[in-house]
Amino acid sequence: MEQRFHNHLPPPPIVNVPEARVPTDLDEYLFDLNGFVILRGVLSKEEVADANARIDTIPRSLPRNGWHGWVQREDHPEHRGISYQQVYELGGALERMIDHPNYINYVMRFIGGHDCFDYHHGPAFIDENFYTIRGPGEAIPLHAGGHDRAKRMSFGYHNGRFQCNQINVLMAFTDIGPGDGATMVIPGSHKSNIAHPEFSKPKRYDEWQDGGGGSVDGIAGAIEVHMKAGDAIVFVDATCHGSAKRVNPGERKIAVYRYGSSWNRTRWGYHASPELLARANPFARKIINPQEYVRPPGTDARW
Repeated sequence: MEQRFHNHLPPPPIVNVPEARVPTDLDEYLFDLNGFVILRGVLSKEEVADANARIDTIPRSLPRNGWHGWVQREDHPEHRGISYQQVYELGGALERMIDHPNYINYVMRFIGGHDCFDYHHGPAFIDENFYTIRGPGEAIPLHAGGHDRAKRMSFGYHNGRFQCNQINVLMAFTDIGPGDGATMVIPGSHKSNIAHPEFSKPKRYDEWQDGGGGSVDGIAGAIEVHMKAGDAIVFVDATCHGSAKRVNPGERKIAVYRYGSSWNRTRWGYHASPELLARANPFARKIINPQEYVRPPGTDARW
């Protein structure tokens, strides 16, 4: 007898790193519901110490836009702290974080793209990786949200697959509790159809500029994400997020690695160094350099 009904669903998503941690059914439900999942103990104490030590080799006197090897200090206002771009160039734990086994399958699952053009050049691409240090009085204002439907940061789910265009892995390198300037998120905002009223307040633009200083403190719907050093929050960039203002002594230290489809481009124009490309494992190399440019015969490569 002729089959009357057909299964139109795609095959189950592949697990890119079979020996690594994979999201549970509950992880996927909470990610779909809230726009994020919190993973505890992603990095070991040794990895946290190694990463912090490598960051400490960068002189604090390095000016905005200044270079330390292949790492550049970002040119943003002082009230947002200090941010170093391209920190995977420092090697060690910061390089291992490109495809760390405790979250890489989460990233790949939430980006999606299996069995379609999104995998044409590879499973993913890191378009930005940075490490941020904030002291007392420093913070970052609320930003993002599902309301503007920006393609670069959008959330999607279709036919049994997540389709998120930017997944952020934010890792804590110090304990971050009340008063420490915690990351703040608005759960469910990745699906919002309406802009948060906070975005329409006067002088909103000025919060980001030199002399500004906005934070997410007191904003309706926002919650603090308290973390121990080595914990991570994995979230779609469409989730409204920012940070509380640090009021405690000391410093808050975090890193963010942003992942998207293999056809994406770097946010600020950086490129992995020849040295990193030479030493990275094949899977990590594909994530930081998914595509080589096609050139006429005899044309010099960039490197």
